[in-house]
Amino acid sequence: MWSPRQPVRKTTGVPPPPEPDPVLARRRRIERVAGLAQRIGYGLFALAIVVFVVGFAVGFTPPVVTVVVVALVVGSVLLAPAIVAGYAVKAADREDRERDA
Repeated sequence: MWSPRQPVRKTTGVPPPPEPDPVLARRRRIERVAGLAQRIGYGLFALAIVVFVVGFAVGFTPPVVTVVVVALVVGSVLLAPAIVAGYAVKAADREDRERDA
C-alpha cells in the first residue's frame, strides 16, 4: 500500500514561538469588537443627524421620525458599552505596562 512520505523536519536550534497569552488574546478581541461597535454607533448617530436635518427641511413624516428614533436608540445601545469596554482595555494595557516597567 502506498502512503505519502512525511517531510523531513530540520531542527534549526530556534525555539518555537511562545504560546499566545489567552488574556491578551481576549483583550484584543474585546478591543476589536468595541471598535466596531463604536464605528457603527457613531455612524448611526450621524445618520440620525442627517435624517433629522432632511426632515426639518422637508417635513417630519412618520418614516423620518422612525429612522431618527431607531438610529438614536440602536446607536446608544451599541455605543455606551463599547465606549466602556474600549476604556477598560486601554486601562488594562496601561496597568500591564506600568507593572512591567
